[in-house]
Amino acid sequence: MKIATFNVNSINARKDLIKRWLLEKNSVDILAFQEIKCEESKFPFEEFNELGYECEIFGQKAYNGVAICSKFEIKEIKKGFGDPFWDSQKRFIEAKIEDLTLINIYAPHGEIEGEKHIYKLRFFEKLKNYIKENFDLNKDKLCVVGDMNVAKDEIDVWDPELLRETIGFMSDERETFKNFLSIGLIDLFRECKKDESGFSWFDYRNAGVWRNEGMRIDYILTSNPLKNLCKDIYVDMWTRKRRSPTPSDHAPVVAEFNI
Repeated sequence: MKIATFNVNSINARKDLIKRWLLEKNSVDILAFQEIKCEESKFPFEEFNELGYECEIFGQKAYNGVAICSKFEIKEIKKGFGDPFWDSQKRFIEAKIEDLTLINIYAPHGEIEGEKHIYKLRFFEKLKNYIKENFDLNKDKLCVVGDMNVAKDEIDVWDPELLRETIGFMSDERETFKNFLSIGLIDLFRECKKDESGFSWFDYRNAGVWRNEGMRIDYILTSNPLKNLCKDIYVDMWTRKRRSPTPSDHAPVVAEFNI
Protein backbone atom coordinates (compact mmCIF):
# COMPACT_ATOMS: atom_id res chain seq x y z
CA MET A 1 0.00 0.00 0.00
CA LYS A 2 1.35 3.41 -1.03
CA ILE A 3 0.17 6.50 0.87
CA ALA A 4 1.07 10.01 -0.33
CA THR A 5 0.64 13.41 1.28
CA PHE A 6 0.63 16.33 -1.12
CA ASN A 7 -0.10 20.03 -0.64
CA VAL A 8 -1.36 20.80 -4.14
CA ASN A 9 -1.95 24.55 -3.72
CA SER A 10 -5.30 24.29 -5.59
CA ILE A 11 -6.54 20.90 -6.74
CA ASN A 12 -8.07 22.29 -9.92
CA ALA A 13 -4.87 24.07 -10.92
CA ARG A 14 -2.93 20.86 -10.32
CA LYS A 15 -5.26 18.08 -11.51
CA ASP A 16 -3.50 17.53 -14.86
CA LEU A 17 -0.13 17.35 -13.13
CA ILE A 18 -1.45 14.86 -10.57
CA LYS A 19 -3.05 12.67 -13.24
CA ARG A 20 0.20 12.53 -15.20
CA TRP A 21 2.17 11.73 -12.03
CA LEU A 22 -0.16 8.87 -11.14
CA LEU A 23 -0.28 7.44 -14.65
CA GLU A 24 3.35 7.94 -15.71
CA LYS A 25 5.38 7.87 -12.51
CA ASN A 26 3.83 6.70 -9.28
CA SER A 27 0.56 4.79 -8.95
CA VAL A 28 -0.28 5.68 -5.35
CA ASP A 29 -3.09 3.86 -3.53
CA ILE A 30 -4.15 6.58 -1.09
CA LEU A 31 -3.77 10.31 -1.71
CA ALA A 32 -4.06 12.90 1.04
CA PHE A 33 -4.31 16.39 -0.42
CA GLN A 34 -4.02 19.69 1.41
CA GLU A 35 -4.85 23.24 0.37
CA ILE A 36 -7.33 22.08 -2.26
CA LYS A 37 -8.87 25.58 -2.25
CA CYS A 38 -12.37 24.61 -3.36
CA GLU A 39 -15.77 23.65 -2.09
CA GLU A 40 -17.11 20.14 -2.67
CA SER A 41 -19.11 21.20 -5.73
CA LYS A 42 -15.90 22.30 -7.48
CA PHE A 43 -13.76 19.24 -6.68
CA PRO A 44 -12.81 17.14 -9.77
CA PHE A 45 -14.41 13.92 -8.53
CA GLU A 46 -14.95 12.52 -12.02
CA GLU A 47 -11.29 12.68 -13.02
CA PHE A 48 -10.25 10.78 -9.88
CA ASN A 49 -13.09 8.28 -10.22
CA GLU A 50 -11.82 7.47 -13.71
CA LEU A 51 -8.43 6.65 -12.19
CA GLY A 52 -10.04 4.29 -9.68
CA TYR A 53 -10.27 6.53 -6.62
CA GLU A 54 -13.16 7.38 -4.37
CA CYS A 55 -12.73 10.80 -2.78
CA GLU A 56 -13.93 12.52 0.35
CA ILE A 57 -13.26 16.21 0.87
CA PHE A 58 -13.65 18.89 3.50
CA GLY A 59 -13.30 22.08 1.53
CA GLN A 60 -13.97 25.78 1.45
CA LYS A 61 -13.89 28.42 -1.27
CA ALA A 62 -10.42 29.71 -2.22
CA TYR A 63 -8.65 28.71 1.01
CA ASN A 64 -7.48 25.67 2.97
CA GLY A 65 -9.34 22.39 2.37
CA VAL A 66 -8.31 18.75 2.66
CA ALA A 67 -9.20 15.60 0.73
CA ILE A 68 -8.59 11.86 0.82
CA CYS A 69 -8.74 9.82 -2.38
CA SER A 70 -8.40 6.05 -2.09
CA LYS A 71 -8.37 2.97 -4.31
CA PHE A 72 -9.47 1.05 -1.22
CA GLU A 73 -12.94 1.46 0.23
CA ILE A 74 -13.30 4.36 2.62
CA LYS A 75 -15.25 2.71 5.42
CA GLU A 76 -15.73 5.69 7.71
CA ILE A 77 -15.19 9.41 7.26
CA LYS A 78 -15.01 12.30 9.69
CA LYS A 79 -14.81 15.87 8.43
CA GLY A 80 -13.45 18.20 11.08
CA PHE A 81 -12.95 17.85 14.82
CA GLY A 82 -16.66 18.32 15.49
CA ASP A 83 -15.94 21.72 17.06
CA PRO A 84 -17.39 24.79 15.30
CA PHE A 85 -14.47 27.00 16.29
CA TRP A 86 -11.81 24.71 14.84
CA ASP A 87 -13.89 23.55 11.89
CA SER A 88 -14.59 27.00 10.48
CA GLN A 89 -11.27 26.51 8.68
CA LYS A 90 -11.24 23.21 6.80
CA ARG A 91 -8.01 21.60 8.01
CA PHE A 92 -8.89 18.09 9.28
CA ILE A 93 -10.29 14.97 7.65
CA GLU A 94 -10.16 11.41 8.97
CA ALA A 95 -10.89 8.11 7.21
CA LYS A 96 -10.93 4.44 8.11
CA ILE A 97 -9.36 2.45 5.25
CA GLU A 98 -8.70 -1.28 5.55
CA ASP A 99 -7.48 -1.69 9.14
CA LEU A 100 -5.80 1.69 9.49
CA THR A 101 -7.02 5.18 10.31
CA LEU A 102 -5.71 8.05 8.21
CA ILE A 103 -5.86 11.63 9.47
CA ASN A 104 -5.02 14.32 6.93
CA ILE A 105 -4.01 17.74 8.26
CA TYR A 106 -3.37 21.15 6.78
CA ALA A 107 -1.84 23.01 9.71
CA PRO A 108 -2.03 26.82 9.86
CA HIS A 109 0.81 28.78 8.27
CA GLY A 110 0.85 31.29 11.10
CA GLU A 111 2.84 34.51 11.36
CA ILE A 112 5.78 35.85 13.37
CA GLU A 113 3.50 36.97 16.19
CA GLY A 114 -0.12 37.83 16.85
CA GLU A 115 -3.40 35.94 16.63
CA LYS A 116 -2.44 33.69 13.71
CA HIS A 117 0.69 32.59 15.52
CA ILE A 118 -1.23 31.72 18.68
CA TYR A 119 -3.87 29.93 16.59
CA LYS A 120 -1.17 27.74 15.03
CA LEU A 121 0.26 26.70 18.39
CA ARG A 122 -3.22 26.00 19.76
CA PHE A 123 -4.08 23.95 16.67
CA PHE A 124 -1.32 21.46 17.49
CA GLU A 125 -2.52 21.27 21.10
CA LYS A 126 -6.05 20.56 19.84
CA LEU A 127 -4.76 17.85 17.49
CA LYS A 128 -2.59 16.29 20.19
CA ASN A 129 -5.50 16.07 22.63
CA TYR A 130 -7.82 14.68 19.95
CA ILE A 131 -5.42 11.84 19.14
CA LYS A 132 -4.72 11.08 22.82
CA GLU A 133 -8.45 10.83 23.51
CA ASN A 134 -9.33 8.66 20.51
CA PHE A 135 -6.39 6.32 19.81
CA ASP A 136 -4.03 3.91 21.52
CA LEU A 137 -0.75 4.53 19.72
CA ASN A 138 0.70 1.28 21.02
CA LYS A 139 -2.08 -0.78 19.43
CA ASP A 140 -3.89 1.16 16.70
CA LYS A 141 -2.62 1.52 13.13
CA LEU A 142 -2.75 5.30 12.85
CA CYS A 143 -1.26 7.44 10.09
CA VAL A 144 -1.30 11.24 10.49
CA VAL A 145 -0.17 13.03 7.34
CA GLY A 146 -0.11 16.51 5.94
CA ASP A 147 1.45 19.90 5.60
CA MET A 148 2.39 20.75 9.17
CA ASN A 149 4.05 24.07 8.29
CA VAL A 150 6.87 23.36 10.76
CA ALA A 151 10.42 22.21 10.06
CA LYS A 152 11.26 20.21 13.18
CA ASP A 153 15.07 20.13 13.25
CA GLU A 154 18.04 21.93 11.72
CA ILE A 155 18.49 19.14 9.15
CA ASP A 156 14.97 19.97 7.94
CA VAL A 157 15.91 23.38 6.50
CA TRP A 158 18.54 24.31 3.95
CA ASP A 159 20.08 27.11 6.05
CA PRO A 160 19.26 26.99 9.78
CA GLU A 161 20.96 30.29 10.61
CA LEU A 162 19.31 32.23 7.80
CA LEU A 163 15.88 30.80 8.57
CA ARG A 164 16.03 30.78 12.37
CA GLU A 165 12.94 32.40 13.94
CA THR A 166 11.21 32.73 10.59
CA ILE A 167 7.74 31.25 10.02
CA GLY A 168 7.95 27.46 10.08
CA PHE A 169 11.26 27.47 11.95
CA MET A 170 10.45 29.46 15.08
CA SER A 171 11.49 28.02 18.43
CA ASP A 172 8.02 27.85 19.93
CA GLU A 173 6.54 26.29 16.76
CA ARG A 174 9.20 23.58 16.78
CA GLU A 175 8.80 22.97 20.50
CA THR A 176 5.01 22.72 20.19
CA PHE A 177 5.29 20.33 17.25
CA LYS A 178 7.77 18.11 19.09
CA ASN A 179 5.43 18.10 22.08
CA PHE A 180 2.65 16.95 19.74
CA LEU A 181 4.84 14.07 18.51
CA SER A 182 5.76 13.11 22.07
CA ILE A 183 2.41 11.37 22.57
CA GLY A 184 3.82 8.45 20.56
CA LEU A 185 3.75 9.55 16.93
CA ILE A 186 6.77 8.61 14.83
CA ASP A 187 8.22 10.93 12.19
CA LEU A 188 8.53 8.18 9.60
CA PHE A 189 10.87 9.94 7.16
CA ARG A 190 13.37 10.88 9.84
CA GLU A 191 13.07 7.42 11.41
CA CYS A 192 14.03 5.80 8.11
CA LYS A 193 16.27 8.44 6.49
CA LYS A 194 18.29 9.89 9.35
CA ASP A 195 20.81 11.78 7.21
CA GLU A 196 18.68 12.92 4.25
CA SER A 197 17.27 16.43 4.10
CA GLY A 198 13.95 15.32 2.62
CA PHE A 199 12.88 18.85 1.71
CA SER A 200 9.28 18.93 0.50
CA TRP A 201 8.66 22.67 0.06
CA PHE A 202 10.58 25.10 -2.14
CA ASP A 203 9.81 28.80 -2.54
CA TYR A 204 8.43 29.67 -5.96
CA ARG A 205 10.16 33.05 -5.91
CA ASN A 206 13.86 32.10 -5.88
CA ALA A 207 14.04 28.87 -7.94
CA GLY A 208 15.44 27.20 -4.83
CA VAL A 209 14.20 23.80 -5.95
CA TRP A 210 17.10 23.62 -8.42
CA ARG A 211 19.63 24.24 -5.61
CA ASN A 212 17.87 22.07 -3.00
CA GLU A 213 17.09 25.16 -0.93
CA GLY A 214 13.94 23.97 0.79
CA MET A 215 12.24 22.93 4.01
CA ARG A 216 10.79 19.65 5.22
CA ILE A 217 7.32 20.62 6.38
CA ASP A 218 5.22 17.74 4.96
CA TYR A 219 5.08 14.67 7.18
CA ILE A 220 3.89 11.11 7.44
CA LEU A 221 3.54 10.31 11.13
CA THR A 222 2.61 6.85 12.37
CA SER A 223 1.86 4.87 15.47
CA ASN A 224 4.37 2.15 16.30
CA PRO A 225 2.34 -0.77 14.85
CA LEU A 226 2.20 0.96 11.46
CA LYS A 227 5.84 2.06 11.58
CA ASN A 228 6.86 -1.59 11.76
CA LEU A 229 5.12 -2.22 8.42
CA CYS A 230 6.94 0.55 6.54
CA LYS A 231 8.88 -0.62 3.49
CA ASP A 232 10.11 2.77 2.22
CA ILE A 233 9.46 6.52 2.39
CA TYR A 234 10.67 9.26 0.06
CA VAL A 235 9.96 12.68 -1.42
CA ASP A 236 8.91 12.31 -5.04
CA MET A 237 10.34 15.32 -6.87
CA TRP A 238 8.79 14.43 -10.25
CA THR A 239 5.88 16.83 -9.76
CA ARG A 240 8.05 19.66 -8.42
CA LYS A 241 11.00 19.74 -10.81
CA ARG A 242 9.07 20.69 -13.90
CA ARG A 243 7.71 23.77 -15.58
CA SER A 244 4.67 22.16 -17.22
CA PRO A 245 2.12 21.28 -16.03
CA THR A 246 2.71 24.03 -13.48
CA PRO A 247 3.90 22.52 -10.19
CA SER A 248 2.82 23.17 -6.64
CA ASP A 249 5.45 24.67 -4.35
CA HIS A 250 5.33 21.34 -2.47
CA ALA A 251 6.42 17.87 -3.53
CA PRO A 252 4.52 14.76 -2.41
CA VAL A 253 5.90 12.53 0.33
CA VAL A 254 5.18 8.85 -0.31
CA ALA A 255 5.34 5.92 2.11
CA GLU A 256 5.08 2.26 1.14
CA PHE A 257 3.72 -0.25 3.65
CA ASN A 258 3.53 -4.04 3.68
CA ILE A 259 -0.19 -4.18 4.37
